[in-house]
Amino acid sequence: MDEKQKARLFELADLILAISRHLHAAKADAAEPWTPLEAAVMRFIDHQPGATATQAAEATQLISSNFSRALRKLEHKGLVRREADPGDARRVRLYPTQKAGENLGYLQDAWSRLLEEAVPDAGEAEALISTLRHIESQLLDRIRSGTDRG
Repeated sequence: MDEKQKARLFELADLILAISRHLHAAKADAAEPWTPLEAAVMRFIDHQPGATATQAAEATQLISSNFSRALRKLEHKGLVRREADPGDARRVRLYPTQKAGENLGYLQDAWSRLLEEAVPDAGEAEALISTLRHIESQLLDRIRSGTDRG
């Protein structure tokens, strides 16, 4: 990788982090408060309802103790519920609660208002979403294949 591309990719990552901080700050009044670790766990469970704790911990790349702590806090806040797996009672499945769905609605309203002036064009929003999904998919593939360590 040449130095110009290295600098561009660093700037991309830096901008994603800066935008993330703005979004995290904007949700303070709109939703149940949570930490970035709790947000990562909640996002996975929202996207993969019925996943096991092991699947969620691996996908969020959290060590077991941090994942367990975040999950307990989310349960205490009433955002996640555990259900026994019907096929194997020893396994537990994780699901977002109704409160989590309401919380997600608050976030959708707050974040949409925050971004509507920055990205007013629907086509531009779709292009950005597509690009960011592709980046996330590539990063997840690296995690799954074990090539994210370096």
